[in-house]
Formats: sequence, structure tokens, C-alpha cells
Amino acid sequence: MKPSKHLNTLIAFVPIAFVLFVSLCAVSATTHADEVKQKLRVNITRDLPSITVMDHGKPVVIERNQDPDHTVTAEYAKTSRDCPPFCIQPMQLLPGVHTIGELEMIQFLKKKAEGDKTIEIIDSRTPDWYRNGTIPSAVNIPWTQIYRGASTYEPLVVESLLTDKFNAKVSDGIWDFRGAKTLVLFCNGPWCGQSPTNIKELVSMGYPADKIYWYRGGMQSWSNLGLTTIQPPQ
Repeated sequence: MKPSKHLNTLIAFVPIAFVLFVSLCAVSATTHADEVKQKLRVNITRDLPSITVMDHGKPVVIERNQDPDHTVTAEYAKTSRDCPPFCIQPMQLLPGVHTIGELEMIQFLKKKAEGDKTIEIIDSRTPDWYRNGTIPSAVNIPWTQIYRGASTYEPLVVESLLTDKFNAKVSDGIWDFRGAKTLVLFCNGPWCGQSPTNIKELVSMGYPADKIYWYRGGMQSWSNLGLTTIQPPQ
């Protein structure tokens, strides 16, 4: 029995309909993406409106403040602090250590959010500063925990930190950092010595300088650009 003329027409139409359906979906997805880009008035870059990271088990969108009249908070508006201790830090902290800016920090945050477990973002400030507001997904490892001159320094705690948190290994007092994580450290700004102290201590212990990245601008530059901060749960 031959198929009817109508059935032949329907069979011929199905591939065309499928192509049209796929095309419409692609157009819809593109339109939606364009709408998302256009939704934000102030993007991070021309092609990057925002990123999403996980912080304490919850998704957080990092974007810039959308109010063009927004100004920085008072705690980061000060231009002058007593030096010492709040002296301007050099651009190159130590040989081999990478100094980065906001876009490089955002790329590290994005990689970590996408599942890269070889990266650790570290807020080196004391807990009171950290609780007041930090970069989403950063962990707090204060300089007072690592610095050997601090009253709170405990060698066993630091050893546990290096092995459990940073994936270093130790045997008979000899450290092996070949599989250690890439560390990205920051503190309050170019005048802040807390992350430089952590970095110098880690390098003095043998941590590879080329596995350490320093966001020199810290919270002051991050806030000046209107980027998202969070207050970690108490």
C-alpha cells in the first residue's frame, strides 16, 4: 500500500520543522544571553557581566555595584594611615611571587567555582576584618596564624594547615611542595602588610614562590570598583 500524498508531505516537513525548532532555540538562547548582558549597566569587562561562586555552600553572584553614583565605604576611603606599620607595599613582593589585579583574581575565583581544587583563595586579615566583609569564596587564614613571631603561632597548627589545606607533604621534617595548591592571597590594600607577611613566611618555609599569587589591591581596590563582598556567617 503506497503512503498517501498527505503522509509524504508530512514526512518531508518533519526534518524542516526540526531544523526550525533548533534554530528558534538557538535564537532564544542567544537572545536570553544578550538580555543578561544588557541587564547590567556596569559590567566587569565588556564581555563579562558577572560570575557565580560558591561561598559557605551557597551560590554568590560577583558583579559590580550598578549605581553609578555609589561611593566607597568610609573604611576604605582613608588615604593615610600611620607608617609604620601601614606602609606602601612594593609591586614585586618577592622574586617569583606573582602580583595580580582584579581581573586575574576574578579568573581564579571562576576556576575555583568551576571545580578546580588546586586553587585556594586566602584572606590573610585578622578575623575581625574578615567578618566585616570579604571576597566571596575566600577562606580566612590570618597572618597571626602563620607568622612565627606572633603570640598565637603554633607549629603543629601550621603543619596541619600546610598538609590538610594546601596539600603539601612532610616526611622527617622535610617538606615536599610539588603537589601543593596554588595560593591567591590578599588583605586590605597596597598599604596592608598582612598578606605580605603570610607570603614571606610561606616562602621562608619552602613554599614555591611561583605557586603564590598576591592581589596587592586587596579589599580597598575591590571595594573601589564596586565588586561584590559578603559577610561570612558567624
